[in-house]
Amino acid sequence: MDNPSVVVKMNKSYTILISLIVALGGFLLGFDSAVISGAVKGITVYFAMTDAMLGFAVGCVIFGAMAGNLLAGPMADRFGRKKVLIAVAALFAISATWSALATGYTEFIVARIIGGIGIGGAILIAPIYIAEIAPPKLRGSLVSFNQLNIVIGISVAYFSNYFLVNHGSESWRWMLGVEAIPAVIYFLALFTVPRSPRWLILRLNQVKLARKILMRIGGEEYAEFTIAEIQRGQARKETKGKLSDLFDRKYATIMTIALGIAFFQQITGINAIFYYAPTIFEQAGGSTDASFLQAIVVGLTNLAFTLLAIRLIDSLGRKPLLLIGTGAMTVALLLATLAFGRATYDFDRESLDKIAPVETRETLRALEGRSFDSQSALFAEVKPMLSEAEFLDFQRNQISGVIRINAVLVLVAILLYVAAFAISLGPVMWTLISEIFPGKIKGIAISVVGFFNSLVSFTVTQVFPWELTQLGPTATFAIYALLSFLAILFVYRYVIETKGKTLEEVEQALIRS
Repeated sequence: MDNPSVVVKMNKSYTILISLIVALGGFLLGFDSAVISGAVKGITVYFAMTDAMLGFAVGCVIFGAMAGNLLAGPMADRFGRKKVLIAVAALFAISATWSALATGYTEFIVARIIGGIGIGGAILIAPIYIAEIAPPKLRGSLVSFNQLNIVIGISVAYFSNYFLVNHGSESWRWMLGVEAIPAVIYFLALFTVPRSPRWLILRLNQVKLARKILMRIGGEEYAEFTIAEIQRGQARKETKGKLSDLFDRKYATIMTIALGIAFFQQITGINAIFYYAPTIFEQAGGSTDASFLQAIVVGLTNLAFTLLAIRLIDSLGRKPLLLIGTGAMTVALLLATLAFGRATYDFDRESLDKIAPVETRETLRALEGRSFDSQSALFAEVKPMLSEAEFLDFQRNQISGVIRINAVLVLVAILLYVAAFAISLGPVMWTLISEIFPGKIKGIAISVVGFFNSLVSFTVTQVFPWELTQLGPTATFAIYALLSFLAILFVYRYVIETKGKTLEEVEQALIRS
């Protein structure tokens, strides 16, 4: 609180409880984003998907998130944050249940998009609500609950997939359906939280009800001071920014930084890793169980280094974290490239016996005793020997039986990559863009940048299955390594340090006169 004369009798436990309940939206967001990784193989077989169909089935949730980004803000302003969050919880529950019960590809896609709309709403409205309900001295830590819950949701999804992977021939249904349980809990718990006092005053002019909520948070004197601040801000409120304002030359540097960071956060492949982690580890020769277990380690690494980032972001600074993180990401992706590039593909009796379809196995026995140094050479030899369906199955599922690779190096590379992302581009991007935009355009600008970020993420997840099967993992990781290196150059050239600066100082440094 800015006025030192106001003595706050803070009800911290109540405020923390409200924030934890609302932050469950972040948990569902993370869970929904990562749970599909375990279902990839099952849905591919059940719905007879091509690479393009699989990419869309995984990535369509981001397509829905883009719609949620655009809808959630205006709806939250009109109907209130609480009502929109309740609708978000309902969307998560519907999506989980319908995805688990789907019998056709189209209805599966529709169910996934519904969940994506929930994601788009949760990522935008949950932090806004917490920021509006929290006292200034607690706001930073309480808002961080949402990011922390996203990471926890990702980790729990990996654990859930691991324990459900052998739960029958259609275990993917259980993996997707279990999300309905926390979604229903979230839906019911939201009815216990109050409406945003700021929204009550600014939208409905219900000062009496807002005062009652604020008194429970910080006492009478805090409530009166906060109401006065809200009303004072309402009186001096400047003209609302328009979309066209973003193209004003004076905002060129700000938009370059924001759109550039949003681009590199996703184009370097983080969601491809999260969504397809078990697939990558199976490509490295791991068994299904081992691949799911390694995905759990990925989730826990993400959680640990997100906690580290929360500790370092205000002490070390935004730009140093970004440079350290993108540098380590580049090294990690080069290690993955090296591991797959040095792999060989050997056809001996043991590896041939691992190929499940009898017809494919017998056909490929003609290659017994041969070894290939690259995946492209392997595919050039194998493709004429198999039907189109058999070759696609070999690319996706059977290749893990013949590959000889340093699997430990692959695991180390992926863990280093995730750790580096978790201390840099992951949490820093949203902090940075919340600081660099002036108040006049902040709302519309963050919505546009968020939409662009989701669009890039959708593109990456859509293309990744095609890259793995058509280009191979070596070329795929090499491309991501190059993009990560370009991210280092971008951060060094364009990003400014905002640590310790007031928002006015940041604005003065970035806006052209």
